[in-house]
Amino acid sequence: MSREAAVELVGRQQEMDVLSRALGDARGGAGGSAVLLRGDAGIGKTALLEWTEARAREDGFAVVKAVGVEAEAGLAFGALHQVLGPLLERSRTLAPRQREALESALGRRAGLSPSGFMVGAAALALLEEAARDRCLLVLLDDLQWVDSSSAGVFGFLHRRIAELPLVIVSATRPDGSAAEGWPARAVDVPPLDREEAGRLLRQGFPGLASKTADQVLEVATGNPLALVELPRQLDEKQLKGVVPLPEQLPLGQRLEGAFARRLGSLSARAGQVLLLTALGGVTSPRSTGTWLRAVAGEDAEEVLARIEASGLARLDSAGRLVFRHPLVRSAVVAAASAAERRAAHLMLASGTEGDDARRLLHEASAAQGTDEDLAARLQEAGTRIARRGGDAEGALLLERSATLSPDPAARARRLTWAAVMAARGGRLSYAGQLVEELRQAPVPADISALFAYAVVYVDQSHRVDFESSFTLLPQALEALTEPGAESFGGLAEQAYFKLLLATTYTDDPRGRRALEQHLGSVSPLARLCHRAWSDPPRTAHGVPDELRAVAASLTEEQEAGSAWLLLWTESAVDADDGDLWRRFTALHAYATQGSIAKARCYQDYLHGRWEAAPTCLLEAESADELGYHTNALLFRHYYAHFLAGRGDEEGLREMERVVVPVARRARMRFVTDHLAHLRGLAALAHGRYEEAYAAVVELTPPGVLPRGLPWFHMPFFDLVYAAVHTGRWVEARAHVAAGRAARMADISTHHAFLLAAAAALAAPDEEADACYRAACAVPGAERWVFDLARLRLAHGERLRRQHRAEARDVLHTAHHAFLRLGAGPWAERCERELRAAGRLVTMAAGGTEQLTAQELRIARLAASGLTNKEIGHRLHLSPRTVSAYLYKIFPKLGITSRAALAQALKEE
Repeated sequence: MSREAAVELVGRQQEMDVLSRALGDARGGAGGSAVLLRGDAGIGKTALLEWTEARAREDGFAVVKAVGVEAEAGLAFGALHQVLGPLLERSRTLAPRQREALESALGRRAGLSPSGFMVGAAALALLEEAARDRCLLVLLDDLQWVDSSSAGVFGFLHRRIAELPLVIVSATRPDGSAAEGWPARAVDVPPLDREEAGRLLRQGFPGLASKTADQVLEVATGNPLALVELPRQLDEKQLKGVVPLPEQLPLGQRLEGAFARRLGSLSARAGQVLLLTALGGVTSPRSTGTWLRAVAGEDAEEVLARIEASGLARLDSAGRLVFRHPLVRSAVVAAASAAERRAAHLMLASGTEGDDARRLLHEASAAQGTDEDLAARLQEAGTRIARRGGDAEGALLLERSATLSPDPAARARRLTWAAVMAARGGRLSYAGQLVEELRQAPVPADISALFAYAVVYVDQSHRVDFESSFTLLPQALEALTEPGAESFGGLAEQAYFKLLLATTYTDDPRGRRALEQHLGSVSPLARLCHRAWSDPPRTAHGVPDELRAVAASLTEEQEAGSAWLLLWTESAVDADDGDLWRRFTALHAYATQGSIAKARCYQDYLHGRWEAAPTCLLEAESADELGYHTNALLFRHYYAHFLAGRGDEEGLREMERVVVPVARRARMRFVTDHLAHLRGLAALAHGRYEEAYAAVVELTPPGVLPRGLPWFHMPFFDLVYAAVHTGRWVEARAHVAAGRAARMADISTHHAFLLAAAAALAAPDEEADACYRAACAVPGAERWVFDLARLRLAHGERLRRQHRAEARDVLHTAHHAFLRLGAGPWAERCERELRAAGRLVTMAAGGTEQLTAQELRIARLAASGLTNKEIGHRLHLSPRTVSAYLYKIFPKLGITSRAALAQALKEE
């Protein structure tokens, strides 16, 4: 298609402008981006993809593409194969492990496919290599039918293309779920308005009677495919307006009916070829030729010519038979009888190797009634795939297996496993549907523990409800730990973790009792995790060293099953093992990736990477769209940490309005107590020390390190800070003494630093310098950027009151840190102290060259006086996301408030 032809698209200028900008940004060096086109069938999404392809090719882009196919939705990495197949010759540049993962996933190497996130890392490296030569465009059509593993990889890529000359443009139906959670700019493709629709209709059918044109416009409701196809189905009298159009049908049915009538004019052999194409998925040129010869023999070329002449399908540039539109595929399948569909599936199965999942799926589709042998083979294949991380595809195979099971107990067992796999694979809504289906009949006693785990998984992650954790998991653990009980692949360990998670979040005594009761039946890692969270001031000493030793001793297979326990233990003691994260990023699906993302958000806060704060909101939106509503709640709660640290009390209140009602309903003390602490931290930022003290002592009275507050160290320093600034020296020193008595420094380096910093604040003047130096000398002290800056501010204040010259350097260092963090109120306090110490305060100069293109756009709009809501409307962002971006922008420009934006940009 030439650019001139592409421009003939009617009524799509706004969409073409968005796509042109994305291509222009990549070509101009502004980085990669993604656009998601959403709209009903026939609305013109594919035409926009074709326009984008033509535009990109003329601009020198390389183009790779994939089309989702309903028949292949259960095949792992099918759509990814379409995208990466043309680039595989470059795979020799990849690291061996990445190359092996990619080749295995794409069928170039024997063995099971690895997980989507291992393949994602390899796919990203391959695309990066391909984009070295020229800009790259990836087109993904019909995402609603893309397999889950490919969707997981595409989502992985979407989050990592910002620095590459790469554009991804996708298209999906409005109810498509494959793109849920993708950070792409969503563009809803609307129906054409009456004038645009009339213009398109007149272009195609200039002789159409006015009355008939009005009827077509009324029926088509602005759908371009309907405007092109419906008039072709009218007889002469209808075209002339003598006879009205057929009775009203839903538009999709009308279009399918139009294609079905055209099918009726083809021979039986042509129809059989089209049915094989519809049920066989995206074919290779070899498959197309094989089917044509098998069905038509010597007449293959003639049959193909008639198919192409019908306009229903055509050979593409690669020699594959492709349908004009997905509705043609639907019409072909709907027009076939059940016997014809079964025969086609059997033919497709016979042409596929015995261990290929596609063969099993075709056999299952051809099956009549139950078939235990086939059910068992499907179960075996699904279990193998799930073991390597393909849980979503494994769930589909297990559900098919359950359908074919003649024995009700076997059916329930397989359906329960399908629910567990679906949940682990990130398809929580699907898992919930399977659980509800299981509840319609009695669950056999021998799988009650597995069923309980499936219910709890959905309740915890999707419904933000922890009650079933305490009513079902203790009984499940009893059953799983009985001598000779079936292990269900180490389910006891996973159930124990889920119970530990629920207990940590809610502090429910039922959970504490059950955890203690079954402590002797779980692994050393699970016991270590329990120690880390149950009562840290008394039980968590030495956990980081033991965790490193355990992690180092695990095999890759053991590590895959222990990921959650490792990550949760690590988060209890504020460890930051980036290597561990990278290993898990390569090996697991969203269930684990969400845990990694939560840990990363928290570590970004602790280690002063506050420019990453917007990521919390993006992850929350993604989690909500994926159905992981508890994760979404926790991401927003982590974002509240950045708001409180920066003293943004308005933003903190807004976040509380979103988070607190859900957390209270779920009795999530973990969240509500954190927010109570953060209110105190925000009050500290603004110098309201009495208010801060009152907030913190509600959680941890002075001199007491309470049970039920596993993150006691976070308010520890703040209580001492507020106590010292309100003259409560006795309380401050009592709290430090409690920390020392509990050997708080032996828990982790962060605990050690916070104890030393609190001791420096509470020290009498004659000991303050030595205590301050001791705190700064704690190994890794510089990693705790915000806490160290606050210690320096407090010590600088003390030095300044003593009229000591070194106060200036200490305060200046703190000031610089607060500016970089965007912590305006704290920076302003430093400035006041510096002025009192006689030093002229100069802002740390930033520059617009440090801003990304998006940040610069937002900065300029904010400087022009637009509100966050107005900026969000212009850039298709939420006001909260705009606010997060501004907090990222301020420290880069060396400013602390919105009012300083205009001057900072002017100076550039």
